[in-house]
Amino acid sequence: MKKAWWKEAVVYQIYPRSFADGNGDGLGDCKGVMQHLDYLKDLGIDVIWFSPIYRSPMDDNGYDISDYYDINPEFGTLEEFKEFLNMAHERGIKVLMDLVVNHSSDEHPWFVESRKSKDNPYRDYYIWRDPVNGGPPSDWGSHFSGSAWEYDAETGQYYLHLFSKKQPDLNWENPVVRGEVFKNMRWWCDLGIDGFRMDTVNMYSKVPGFPNTGIKNKLAEEYFIDGPKMHDYLQEMNREVLSKYDIMTVGEAPGIGPDQAALYVGEDRGELNMVFQFDHMRLDRDPNGKYASRVPLDWKKMKKSLDEWQYGLANRGWNSLYLNNHDQPRQVSRFGDDGKYWKESAKMLATMLHTMQGTPYIYEGEEIGMTNCPFRREDLRDIEVVNQIKEFEEEGVDVAEKFPLLLEITRDNARTPMQWTAGKNAGFTEGDPWIMVNPNYKEINVEAQLHDPDSILSYYKQLIRNRHAHEAIVYGEFKDLDPEHPQVYCYTRTTDAEKLLVILNLTAEPVAYSVPEDGSWDLLISNYPEVPLTPQMNLQPYQALVYKKQ
Repeated sequence: MKKAWWKEAVVYQIYPRSFADGNGDGLGDCKGVMQHLDYLKDLGIDVIWFSPIYRSPMDDNGYDISDYYDINPEFGTLEEFKEFLNMAHERGIKVLMDLVVNHSSDEHPWFVESRKSKDNPYRDYYIWRDPVNGGPPSDWGSHFSGSAWEYDAETGQYYLHLFSKKQPDLNWENPVVRGEVFKNMRWWCDLGIDGFRMDTVNMYSKVPGFPNTGIKNKLAEEYFIDGPKMHDYLQEMNREVLSKYDIMTVGEAPGIGPDQAALYVGEDRGELNMVFQFDHMRLDRDPNGKYASRVPLDWKKMKKSLDEWQYGLANRGWNSLYLNNHDQPRQVSRFGDDGKYWKESAKMLATMLHTMQGTPYIYEGEEIGMTNCPFRREDLRDIEVVNQIKEFEEEGVDVAEKFPLLLEITRDNARTPMQWTAGKNAGFTEGDPWIMVNPNYKEINVEAQLHDPDSILSYYKQLIRNRHAHEAIVYGEFKDLDPEHPQVYCYTRTTDAEKLLVILNLTAEPVAYSVPEDGSWDLLISNYPEVPLTPQMNLQPYQALVYKKQ
């Protein structure tokens, strides 16, 4: 297996609006991040991934970009970003930027021009189609509810938007568009960034003709995920840009399995370094739609899903490892226990994430065990959930009955301000925060955990140190020793030089466990007081143990 710095790295995702406010206006910004770079250095991370900070009307919190070459004023200036970049590099921390080029903002100059007339030079930068039977060109639905087609009276045609109507899809069939994207990528790489996280990377290519699904406003994933020219586009991107720099790339790729992913990340394919897959993110979602009902998580299915990706990309490509991000609820609330076993379950989930093969991603606040937030309806900011509530009301669905599910799912859970202190607004801002602060900030904050050796924060530091110290955690072969156990995840990571054994109780119930390995082992890390390895173990709720063979 080829070695690479991005395989050995630990990535920390910053959602800039919510990380730290440096000027007191209630919004996170570059100055705020600069003030906490030493905290991130002390945590031990290698890479910062910045969610979008480009110019944007903020219809979808920055994923609707109106200028790919500038910083949105609420986050600071381009000069301040350059200062941040230099400060990060001085501390040995690399920086990833988000690349959002499936769509732009409808306020981008390209689209402003594109919608003026059918013969405008920019018309073909976007996907325009004539009405069919007086309505949309097809029955495709948007991720954010309603039709994926928006009628524009000025020219009498519809444009495609897989997300908000203020996020028109770019036309990747147009080589001029691709050239503009590649030009922009080179500009940022020449500025000194260290790579890209690519938003909805497997949606660039759509099936020609935009075939109907047969169901009005259905997400037509079979027609816009992993489309016919997807790999042509990425190989061209690699030839034109990526291969010319020593950078890291990770593509957001919902709806694909390990075999498809191997085409994106195979080391001989000339495309990407890794993708974010979503199989494990859908196991507690109703197959009829995530807003249909709550589905209890089956840990045996979770293990099976994770195993499929560990084995499926072994010696073929590289995994990314995550349990939450800016689009997902907080991992300790979703997969652990944010009540009685908050600390234990947060540490167990982190142990699982940081001892599998792949690059681990920490989402801001995860390292202190931040939880989901008890929002009221008027507190919600997430365009997806706000639109879903409107749709429920139009359909006569009881919103009050659905609200507990909406609270579990809303992306706002991930976007509450970072909890730095027990002081005003959790130390995030001196102003009025753009979104509510989780009320538990007085108990859960960085200041309370910074010097506590038993804290979740201290445990994350220990996990990261172990990853940097033990090559088996990065490159070791993965083997699940007990795939059928419904409660315990037990696996090894093995190189020629060392062997590690990981034992995780995934639940709040104690379990007597027969260890499927023998020999002499040293404990590397545990979320309970030290426990020697014995043939029979009495595992405590959410207990996590990692041993190294002597």
